[in-house]
Amino acid sequence: MGMVRMTSIELPIAHRGILAPRSPLRMTLDRLMANRPAVLGMIGLGLFVLVCYGTLPWTIHSYNQQNLNAALQSPSWQHWMGTDALGRDLLSRFLLGGAISLLIGIFSAMIAVGIGLTVGLISGYVGGRLDALLMRAVDVLYGLPYILLVILLRVSLVNRISHYLAAIGLPQAQGLAGIMVLLLGIGGVSWLTMARVIRGQTMSLVNQPYVEAARATGAGPSRIILHHILPNLIGSVAVYAALTVPNAILAESFLSFLGLGVPPPIPTWGNLAASGVQAINPIHTQWWLITWPCVGLTLALLCLNFLGDALRDALDVRTR
Repeated sequence: MGMVRMTSIELPIAHRGILAPRSPLRMTLDRLMANRPAVLGMIGLGLFVLVCYGTLPWTIHSYNQQNLNAALQSPSWQHWMGTDALGRDLLSRFLLGGAISLLIGIFSAMIAVGIGLTVGLISGYVGGRLDALLMRAVDVLYGLPYILLVILLRVSLVNRISHYLAAIGLPQAQGLAGIMVLLLGIGGVSWLTMARVIRGQTMSLVNQPYVEAARATGAGPSRIILHHILPNLIGSVAVYAALTVPNAILAESFLSFLGLGVPPPIPTWGNLAASGVQAINPIHTQWWLITWPCVGLTLALLCLNFLGDALRDALDVRTR
C-alpha cells in the first residue's frame, strides 16, 4: 500500500547502465585534468598570478624606495631576495616585474588574437582580390624585423602618449607610455601566423554543407561567420592565444634586455635580468640580481607552454 512501482522506462539513465553524453566543454576539462603537466602548469600559473597581483598594494609603493646603506646586500631575513645597486628591495621589484610581464604577455596575446582572427576570417570568407591583398600585406610584414617596428613605434609614439598621460595627471607617464607602445609593438607583429591559420581553416569551412544550407536559407555573411564559422575556430583561437602569451613575455624580456622595452625604474623580469647581467664581474658577482628574474621567467614560460600544449591536445577532435 502506498508504494509506487517504477517501470524501466521511468528509471534514470545511469540506473539502466547508459551513460549520459558528455558535453565538449566537459570532455576538454576532463582531458586537461588528466594531463599532469597541464595541472602543474595551471597550479604554477595560478600561484604566479595570485602572488604577483595580490601583492600589488605593497609593491606599487615600495618597488622604487632607495636605501644606499643597504645596497647590494645578499638575500637575508630582512630582504628575502637581496637588494640592488640602489638599495631597493629586489623582492618587491620581482613581484611587480612579474605582474607587468604577465600583463604585457596577456594583453599582447589579446591584441594578436583580435587582429589575426579578424583578418583571417575576412580573408578566408571573402576571398578574391581582398584575400590576395591581405595576404600580400602579411607577407610584407613577415619580412620586416619586429625589433625595427618596435623602434619605429617608440620613436613616433612614446613621447606623444607620455605627454597626454602627464596632461591628465597620471604618475610615471613615460613608463606607462613605454608599456603601451610595447603592447602595440608585440601584439602588432604576433598576429601574422594566426591570420594565415584562421584563413586556411575558414576557407575549408566555407564550403561545408551546413554553411551552404545557412546561405540557402537567406543568412547573411555576418550571421554565417558569427554562428557557423567562428564557433568551429574557438579551439584554434584558444590554443594560439595560450601559446602566444609566453612568446610575448619572451619578446618583452628580450626587448627590455636590449633597452627597448619598459623604461626604468618600472621593473619587468626582462630589465631586471639586464640589470643583473651588468652587475656580473670577475671580482665579486651579485648572483641574486640575475638569478631571481631568470628563475621567475623560466618557471612562468614552462607553465604557459605546458598549458598551451595540453590545451592543443585537449581541443584536437582527432585524438578523442
